[in-house]
Amino acid sequence: MRLAKRLSVIEPSMTLKVTAKAAELRAAGVDVVSFGAGEPDFDTPAHIKEAAKKALDAGATKYTAVEGTPQLRKAAAIWMGKAHGFEISPKEVIVTAGAKQAIFNAFHVVLEEGDEVIIPKPYFVEYHFYVDNFGGVCKLVPTTSDFNLDLAAIEAALSERSKVILINSPNNPTGRVYDRSRIQALGSLLEKKSRELGREIYLVSDEPYAKIVYDGVTVPSIFQAYANSIIVTSYSKDLSIPGERLGFIAVHPRLTPLQDVLGGLVFCNRTLGFVNAPATMQRVVQRLQGFAVDVSQYRRKRDLLCDILESIGYQFVKPQGAFYLFPRTPLEDDVAFVQELLAERILCVPGSGFGCPGHFRIAYCVDDSVIQGAAAGFAKVGRKYLS
Repeated sequence: MRLAKRLSVIEPSMTLKVTAKAAELRAAGVDVVSFGAGEPDFDTPAHIKEAAKKALDAGATKYTAVEGTPQLRKAAAIWMGKAHGFEISPKEVIVTAGAKQAIFNAFHVVLEEGDEVIIPKPYFVEYHFYVDNFGGVCKLVPTTSDFNLDLAAIEAALSERSKVILINSPNNPTGRVYDRSRIQALGSLLEKKSRELGREIYLVSDEPYAKIVYDGVTVPSIFQAYANSIIVTSYSKDLSIPGERLGFIAVHPRLTPLQDVLGGLVFCNRTLGFVNAPATMQRVVQRLQGFAVDVSQYRRKRDLLCDILESIGYQFVKPQGAFYLFPRTPLEDDVAFVQELLAERILCVPGSGFGCPGHFRIAYCVDDSVIQGAAAGFAKVGRKYLS
């Protein structure tokens, strides 16, 4: 049987490979420390479980409206309005089966064959597949040495085929929050280029970690910076319900053409095989806007890991959000370095999987004892290369 040609170039996700390897080793009786998957270690909070039970008892398992329950859309719009500083209508919020579907839908609506999507690197491992699904072309641009937006690189990448700038803040894999001045400057740049090119360029921000930030950092509003903008997000991380796959798209009220885009997003929900986000959890989270798990626990884990690696001599930029650390590898070949960590039963993800060789990602959303238990292995491998 001959399969579709596009499948011939598909490579397995680096993070999924590491997660599968951890499961394989554990099944074989090998005690491993896995920092692969970005899945919160915390149990789902008790009050969320209780709310889910009540929703089930009330029969909350029927179909919802394709665009999401009115109650959730209203609640999310109110929350987003408060967070971004101006009124957002429930009509401008479309509920999705997680942030991945939200990005998928947004690209389906705005991309034509050959349109370019500019993505700062490092970037989430599957972005280029999302772009390719609709015949788009990825244009990867570097960030600064501390992983902030490089506006000169973005401007140089803009062309008559540019259609979307896709950013992720707080960033996976670096934990970087792009700062307000750069977001404002990016908005101004896109306004200027849109006029020059005579076409809309959309700014799409992937923000599932927006409530997981540290040290007084806040995530700047792209809505305040640029009208042709779309925010995609998820409840998976901040409510610790990753398996429920629930999120939404919020569209700027002044986006052009607003009604066409909104109509297209609803059409995507109907026709791309998703139809409805999970009905029960829609009814649960409508009362949980703005809530997040105790972020101080993630901050403690970050600080514990950073202290360990800094004492060994690893170089890294301290994360401002999310739950990832992206140190430099002390040898050029990041895949080879990760293999050396694996020999010490530590599983991490090579930076090349995120478009940034010479680094490796540690997902520190694990128990403190896991981080402490890995210290000796990190030190043993590090001593071979770090002076």
